[in-house]
Amino acid sequence: MTMTERPVEDTGEASACCECHDSVGPQPEVEPPEFARERVNRRWNEVLQETRVAQTGVQILFGFLLSVAFTPLFRELETFDRVVYVITVVLGASATGALIAPVSIHRFLSGQRMKDDVVETAGRLMIGGMVLLALTIGCTLLLILRLVVPGVLAEILVGTVMLWFGYCWYVLPVHLRRRAARRILTRKEGDRT
Repeated sequence: MTMTERPVEDTGEASACCECHDSVGPQPEVEPPEFARERVNRRWNEVLQETRVAQTGVQILFGFLLSVAFTPLFRELETFDRVVYVITVVLGASATGALIAPVSIHRFLSGQRMKDDVVETAGRLMIGGMVLLALTIGCTLLLILRLVVPGVLAEILVGTVMLWFGYCWYVLPVHLRRRAARRILTRKEGDRT
């Protein structure tokens, strides 16, 4: 894949996400064109920043999970809680792998002029890693709350937290993306009339 120094065409969906994302202040009517190389470099830098934040969280959580098996209380866990623990550790390891993978992919493919592919793959791995991280957090909460809170209240609290994660991490971004796309579409239709 070669990158050219020509402006990226406005296809609507990609710029819909970045239009509101890239600047803090009011949007100018016409933005200067972004060259293909500038765009892929900006997107890669964004992925790196996002990866750093997610990696730190998942690594701390995974370290905590690994230490749980060596505590005296672990031996007293019921079978269900041990199964949840094993699932949680596997989810945590999988999340760690997915969230660190962009670094490995970049290292192996650096200099191969494949940055577009690397950015796209890294973005998908980040989304998958975030799903796995959310599930890891949910299972960790379930383990902890089942020891602290009596009855089904633990499951209700975990379910509520997972719904909140789903809203914050997935529903809200999708809503914002669609709203930005509608705004651009409305603006384009207004320009035609």
